[in-house]
Amino acid sequence: MKAALHPDYHAITVVMTNGTEFTTYSTYGKEGDRLALDIDPTTHPAWTGGNQQLLDRGGRLTKFNKKFEGLFKKVE
Repeated sequence: MKAALHPDYHAITVVMTNGTEFTTYSTYGKEGDRLALDIDPTTHPAWTGGNQQLLDRGGRLTKFNKKFEGLFKKVE
């Protein structure tokens, strides 16, 4: 097996948006680097259950819904 085949896997510190930190292993940067997150599971609506809205820009959502309206059955 080639020695230079795999990337360098080392410990880094991840800093969450609220300032908490944890150590993990990654191929990011070099040993001891810090990765500051802009979005994390404590703030992003996908994980926190925030309000979601589908915006119909240029009629694409309406066009999609019209094209596939009879394809799936509604489960009630």
